[in-house]
Amino acid sequence: MGRLVPGIARAVNCCRSGLTSLPAAKSLGVACIAVLLFALVAQAQSGRRKETRPPAKPVSGPVADPTSPGGVVKPSISRQASIDKDDVDETDIIRVSSNLVPIPATVLDRTGTAITGLQLGDFELWIDGQVRPIADLTRTETPVRLAMLFDNSGSLDFAREFEKKAAMHFFHRVMRPKDEASIYSVQSDSYLAQPLTNDISRLEQTILGFGRPEGSTSLFDAIIDASAYLKPYAGRRVLIIVSDGIETTSRSDFAATMQHVLANDCQIFVVQTGLYDGANLRALAAERRMEELANQTGGAVFIPKATADLDRAFEQIAADLAHQYVLSYYAGEQPGDGRFHAIELKLRSRKDVRIRSRKGYYSRKPAKVATSEW
Repeated sequence: MGRLVPGIARAVNCCRSGLTSLPAAKSLGVACIAVLLFALVAQAQSGRRKETRPPAKPVSGPVADPTSPGGVVKPSISRQASIDKDDVDETDIIRVSSNLVPIPATVLDRTGTAITGLQLGDFELWIDGQVRPIADLTRTETPVRLAMLFDNSGSLDFAREFEKKAAMHFFHRVMRPKDEASIYSVQSDSYLAQPLTNDISRLEQTILGFGRPEGSTSLFDAIIDASAYLKPYAGRRVLIIVSDGIETTSRSDFAATMQHVLANDCQIFVVQTGLYDGANLRALAAERRMEELANQTGGAVFIPKATADLDRAFEQIAADLAHQYVLSYYAGEQPGDGRFHAIELKLRSRKDVRIRSRKGYYSRKPAKVATSEW
């Protein structure tokens, strides 16, 4: 039983002295037992109060881990399911219904100039050939969660230092205090080189730290990993691919890559590098794949013909993000079937415009509820 507190010891001594004769035992036995039980219960409760500690707060998002590639690990499920609202930054982790489909859109006139000032009623949304209501419309106040995929494979070497400088200038142009960006290194084993941050100097240092390109190119794997990494975060999820687009060693194919980026609600912009100064070796298959990724997600492809065009390509992406509309479509309460649903966005009042927006989405299947024994 361990050490007895003084109260228990006194109770035991009292009982021993009273039990020297049989009549005394009969009269005092019940009382002694009651005193002992009361003292034991009091001791147990006192010890429990001393050992009680506040429960640890569960992790609510990706956290730093210097031992893992890219310095982060994904959050794990905790038994402590109920979290105080004050403990989570609602601007970081998405808390909306899984049936809400975001549709970033850029509206351009015949000259390629962005059209601003449009209202919710100006848009018409078609889903699988039927007109559907638009739940909401926001503009550039929606924060950006961005991942830049920087090709560090051996297929790219020429003008590498200029590409680095252009990418760093891009962060200065596009980043606002509420925006965050991350960087992936695309090579044989692509990895997260810089987790999401709004610190531009850290982004610059990451790009400056990239060495001479070498190895093969696992571009599709990097695209899938980056889209999954951005998925838990609210805001416009954007992938900027700085690459020649040539794929060599990914485990996933193009079809799987397309499905992942659409399912994770990502928009893709491509700066297809390596084709400067009138280069005649054009990777046509890679170019078509990059155009398809951008077209299906509402982004765009830029192919600079000279190193001076790099800055202009990044400037155009920054301008697109600055003039975007973000429409929201509520898919309803019915369980998802995982199927692809076609999206077409039109402008009611004008026909002489070009709209860049995603061309579809995958409905989400009902999430499996994890159970555990307590």
